[in-house]
Amino acid sequence: NSSDLSPSSFILASIPGLEAAHFWMSILLCSMYVLAVTGNCVVMLIVKMEPSLHAPMYFFLCMLAAIDLALSTSTVPRILSFYWFDTREISFGACLVQMFLIHTLSAIESTVLLAMAVDRYVAICHPLRHAAILTNTTTAKIGLVAMARGILFFLPLPLLLLPLPFCSSRMLSHSFCLHQDVMNLACANTTPSVVYGLTAILFVMGLDAVLICLSYILILKAVLRLASWKERVKVFSTCVAHICVVLAFYVPLIGLSVVHRFGKDLAPLVHIIMGNVYILVPAVLNPIIYGVRTKQIQRRIL
Repeated sequence: NSSDLSPSSFILASIPGLEAAHFWMSILLCSMYVLAVTGNCVVMLIVKMEPSLHAPMYFFLCMLAAIDLALSTSTVPRILSFYWFDTREISFGACLVQMFLIHTLSAIESTVLLAMAVDRYVAICHPLRHAAILTNTTTAKIGLVAMARGILFFLPLPLLLLPLPFCSSRMLSHSFCLHQDVMNLACANTTPSVVYGLTAILFVMGLDAVLICLSYILILKAVLRLASWKERVKVFSTCVAHICVVLAFYVPLIGLSVVHRFGKDLAPLVHIIMGNVYILVPAVLNPIIYGVRTKQIQRRIL
């Protein structure tokens, strides 16, 4: 039966009853995408031009900006073509590639956020050793490890889906391809995909989140040992931008996971909004957060 074979394409989700509003939704989405691209490109350019920002924290920020650019570019243009030209179908191969990029880039971003937390810990708890521990070479190696880690952990996801037969339904619940979404359309035993997907998430994003929390517990202990309240606030304020960026990444990630796990009966609008928030909100907020918190970036922008 041809319906039991791998489909030639999947159908991207639209919001029932709101098809007429796609144009206006696309304007909002396009505006956010332009803002994300502009903001992240500006951050990378300023870090390159400003010698005082040639430090590990801002090199990590450049990595974050590059990841956000790649993540949003791998999804938003395809969503916009769906909204503008009603091209709802995405080929099976393109869907698997997009799925791999989304999960891999998210894993790399999570690793970079952990590296930034370690940078804050070393800068506050061991300031005299900071320059020796986090050199430019070490920073570059961390970036390569983050990339290799993301690829190795999430390359098996599309490979596990390739041999699966798919049922007649080809309708996704998002405007782009996610592993959980595609896997739910298979009409075969998906236990290996479920187990591996959960393991990869726990060993990458889950472990990174725990280590980030641990680093901030140690930072808080060091800050509370300082004599004056004014000095405590000054030292901890150097972490505020990173904390905001971590929340901007993990809150939509957790929200999307909860929607997939417990939100089967929720309206399609919730799935689509949560998916778009996960893809675009960190990319838009990250350059704004660091632009507001970093005086050198503010001066260069002006």
